[in-house]
This record gives sequence, C-alpha cells and structure tokens, in this order.
Amino acid sequence: MNLLVAFDALMAERSVTRAGKRIGRTQPAMSAALSRLRALFHDELFVRGPSGLQPTQRASDLAEPLGRALAEISRTLDFTQRFEPATSSQAFTLALSDHPAFLLLPRLTHVLRERAPNVTLRINAFTHRDDAVSILDAGDADLTIGVPPRQSVGGRILSRPLFEERFVCILRRGHLAASRPLDVPSFLSLSHLLVSPEGDRFGQVDAALAAAGQRRRIALSLPQMYAAPAVIARSDMIATVMEGVVTASACRDELFVLPPPIELAPVSFVMSWHRRNDAHPVQRWLREILSELCTDHPEYR
Repeated sequence: MNLLVAFDALMAERSVTRAGKRIGRTQPAMSAALSRLRALFHDELFVRGPSGLQPTQRASDLAEPLGRALAEISRTLDFTQRFEPATSSQAFTLALSDHPAFLLLPRLTHVLRERAPNVTLRINAFTHRDDAVSILDAGDADLTIGVPPRQSVGGRILSRPLFEERFVCILRRGHLAASRPLDVPSFLSLSHLLVSPEGDRFGQVDAALAAAGQRRRIALSLPQMYAAPAVIARSDMIATVMEGVVTASACRDELFVLPPPIELAPVSFVMSWHRRNDAHPVQRWLREILSELCTDHPEYR
C-alpha cells in the first residue's frame, strides 16, 4: 500500500524529492520506494527526461486504475472516521433486558427521531446476565444493557455504568402491615412475591437474610417484574422490587411503598460492547447518546 502511495506521488510530481515532500518521506526513502516499485512491476516506470522524471508506458497504464483505487480507499477510510447522524441510514442492534428497555427506549427513539431520523433500531431481548457476553462475542448486537455479567470477560468486553435502581418494598394499600413500621420480624411474617427474571428462587433479599441466619417464605415466584405491582395490589403478599418498576406501574396509586428492613445494595445497569467496536465512530456516537440519556435524567441514575 505504501508503495502505491509513492507511485501516485511520483506520477503527480515527476520528481523523487518533490514526491517525498508530498507524502512526508525523505529523498532516500522515495528512491528506495522507486527501486521496489520497479522490482514489483518489472519495469523502469520512470526515466529521466529534460523536465524531470517521465513515466514509461507501463507507468502510464497503471496510473489511472491505481489512482482510482487509492481515491476509493481514501474515501472509505475517511467515511469510517466521520458520522453524520442527520443523513445516516445506519442500522443498530441493541440487546436489552426488560427494565432498561422499558426505561430507555421511549426516550432513545425520541432523540433519534430528532437527530438521526433515518437510523434503524433492532432490539433483541435477553434475560440471563451472562447471555450478554455470548451475544457480544457472536456479534449479534452492537451493545447490551443489563446488570453486569457474573462471568469473567477479560479485556474483550468493555462496560460503562448507566444507572442504578434501589429496592423498595410494596404492599397493597389497606394491608394491615402498612399501618406499622416494617421491621425484620414483621417482614418475615408475611408471604413474599419474588421477582426473578433469571429463574432463580434466591434473590438479593434471600442472600441478605441468609447472612443473618434468616429465611423468608416465598409464596409466588415470577420472571416478569412489571407484573409484580399488579399482583401485590390485589393480594396480601409483600414484594421487594426496584423502585423504577413501581414508578412505571399503572397500579402505583394502589400500593404502599416503604424501605426494606434490611440493607440491600442497589442494582447497577451497565452498557457493554465488544472491544472490536470500541473505536468505531458510529458505535461511539450511539454509546454517547445512551450515556447522555442517563446523565440528563436523574430518575435514570
């Protein structure tokens, strides 16, 4: 490739010295490149004339097709370094777990309509956190958004925190337990609804209770987190769920919300992508848009 650039400069300048200045090479380096070009094409390519180097017939034959090829490569490389959202018809594939999809997609589609109206989004779902790694490894999505995977990913999967969700407990309004402070004994005396998108019957609440030598009674386990508020509103169970799920629920006015009686770490949601996409300007643009959404909206943090 470097030899072809040197050839193009020699055709334009008809001087080894001027051609070197044109592409940032010394005169000896250009002379060496000319020698290699002659060996490559089995032709003198350029011979001395009264007004500088003159191309041979072989060089003249090569000049136009090689010039077109170099120009096309230059345009291609330039295109990969620039991204014009307003005119792009780029297609993105995102893999999102349920909560980020519910929280971010309405705002994301609004922003894209304003800034990149011809961009296409394809949304895939995933449930288990470790599925994000296999999705990115396989190239099935440009990025994923969900809770951090448990498995070690080395340096090939990169991540950026987007937002956190704290836990709250919910009871139906009018529940007897809602009329008094919720302490651990009261908490354990109730029947519990467990939200487990990954199908486990042992959540963060159970881990915290187990560390204290306690155990709760789980009356219902379900994977659909957004069904939980409606179920609680019509039952005597208690559920410990992410606050954003309650805020988004149509049943929120039918619920009594209170802090858990045990300390629970918030749930972190991260955006992850494969290292092979890290430097691509189009991919960077999309990641910045998503980060901006979570920075500009405090309810996402």
